[in-house]
Amino acid sequence: MISRETRNAARSLKPLRRLEHRRDVIRQFTPNWFAVTMGTGILALTLPQMSGIGPLLKPIGIGLWFLDIALFALFSALYTARWVIFSHEAKRIFGHNVVSMFIGTIPMGLATLINGGIAFGIGLFGQSIVPVAEGLWWLDVVMSLACGVVIPYLMFTRHQLSLDGMTAVWLLPVVAAEVAGASGGLLAPHLPDAHAQFLMLTTSYVLWAYSVPVAMSILAILILRMALHKLPHQSMAASSWLALGPIGTGALGMLVQGADARAIFSENGLAAIGQVAEGIGAISGLLLWGLGLWWLILALLITVRYWRSGVSFNLGWWGYTFPLGVYAAATYRLAATLHMAVIGYIGTGLTAALLFMWLLVATKTVAGAWKGHLFSSPCIATLQ
Repeated sequence: MISRETRNAARSLKPLRRLEHRRDVIRQFTPNWFAVTMGTGILALTLPQMSGIGPLLKPIGIGLWFLDIALFALFSALYTARWVIFSHEAKRIFGHNVVSMFIGTIPMGLATLINGGIAFGIGLFGQSIVPVAEGLWWLDVVMSLACGVVIPYLMFTRHQLSLDGMTAVWLLPVVAAEVAGASGGLLAPHLPDAHAQFLMLTTSYVLWAYSVPVAMSILAILILRMALHKLPHQSMAASSWLALGPIGTGALGMLVQGADARAIFSENGLAAIGQVAEGIGAISGLLLWGLGLWWLILALLITVRYWRSGVSFNLGWWGYTFPLGVYAAATYRLAATLHMAVIGYIGTGLTAALLFMWLLVATKTVAGAWKGHLFSSPCIATLQ
């Protein structure tokens, strides 16, 4: 006969054992999972840029990019299925103060795929991937513009909010537009038509302005909130890093848009404006990078305080990855712009920290997904 201990051990090995039904994977699926694609994608893009060993790590970056594509496709299928099968529950997300913010992770996750198409896809598949990346980019723009306005509108009209309950999660729907803007700056030089390049670059500047000033306004209020009401609950420990996201992306956007502004504007009869845009990109990128350095140190201190008191894992831990990664990407770009190798070494250190954190969070995510307890939708908790 099989002992009780053996039966319990066998049951513990069953996947999704904490869910009542396998279909609950779909029913409980939320946009939070797209943060996994954000963290994986930014690691893929930064690994090949590490000083000295970057070329050796490029195959790993390519492998992570393909993994990112697979994850994004899987998550898109699951979330679409939720809207088809459980639409009456799925729409409740718009009334939830926290989960609704993570809608912004969908276009940001897509942006990492587009950037990977530029960094790896052209070398693997040739210029034929550029029109695909261009089409996906415009889709990303539409989604970013929508969630950057719709979610704040819901905050103003439906959500029940208070200053002491505020966290950096408020940034997620707003930041998506500047992430798309940075992607546009990277993609624009690869378009074959000068007018198409000009249209994408100017749109990218608009996306930057659509997002960064609003994000900085939220950051100012967030600093006040933490001064008055102290740190958020331990379950939101990783949110302290989210503020580094718009700062790093804002710096990266200015640097990449300014890098090709002279050539693209010149091709469209605006050489003088292009030269000014190049200078503005370098200076503003440097200034935002300095601001990011302040927040990076602050986030480290806050994280040490949280971890000393003990924090339990949740999907929010992916908030440690993308902000750090995009700040590392901005660091590499700044080093190239200013021709300062020492800044590149800082980027390498940041990427090493990102790799460690990605391995830690990915391992815990796989374990949590296997057990099933990471599939939980707070916006339908009252219906259970």
